[in-house]
Amino acid sequence: MIDVVQSVDRALSILELISNYNEGLGITEISEKVELHKSTVHRLLGTLIYKGFVEQDLITNKYMISLKLYELGTKRIEDLDILKISKPYTKELMEELNEVVHLVIRDENDIVYIDKVEADNTIRMASTIGRRSPLYCTSVGKAILAFMDDEEVEEIWKNSNIQKLTENTITGFEEFKKELSKIKEQGYAEDDEENELGVRCIGAPVFNHNGEVEGAISISGPTIRVTKEKVGEVAEALKKYSSMISKGLGYRG
Repeated sequence: MIDVVQSVDRALSILELISNYNEGLGITEISEKVELHKSTVHRLLGTLIYKGFVEQDLITNKYMISLKLYELGTKRIEDLDILKISKPYTKELMEELNEVVHLVIRDENDIVYIDKVEADNTIRMASTIGRRSPLYCTSVGKAILAFMDDEEVEEIWKNSNIQKLTENTITGFEEFKKELSKIKEQGYAEDDEENELGVRCIGAPVFNHNGEVEGAISISGPTIRVTKEKVGEVAEALKKYSSMISKGLGYRG
């Protein structure tokens, strides 16, 4: 059983809360939302400010997160070979298809966006580096899961908050397993408005030198541009570039 340190847990809850408010939050708002006394919140915020994780606006007195968390996360991301090796390929892929390209890695039951190459389109995808999404309802997540052991897939499913985000979201495990088998056979996954209505994504896995899934890349766009008719063409391009990235990571499969 995990031994949770109360003060650390409370401080992290405050960080998670104020990270959702770009304009910051006042101490009363924070106190109410985390259900802690204002004096406790004040002490925790003081420590977070001292350590550089939180800033206070001198005019509004509102508290907001600093860039320190981003800096810490970036240090880990920069050390990942997949990011360095994929850079030229994701840029080429974007130029070839003129749609946004994402690179993700898995973190527990989620995928985390670690790179984004934006295309020059009027309608753009509202994604950001560092954003998290569930594995089970994203093309990149399904592309990763399809090449993992059955036991691990089942464990991830059990520990995920499975929700029907749209009418297309797969929420039954047996149906989901069939979907993963299809993905493994064809080498790519499709998010057909499963995570967000009006958005279609196609993803392909990236493998490392051990033959393990290191991450995935995807093409995303509105369904009016990334149509059903284009899925095959996009998938072939994705597989070509994901294969090149995998070879750059030492994959010889």
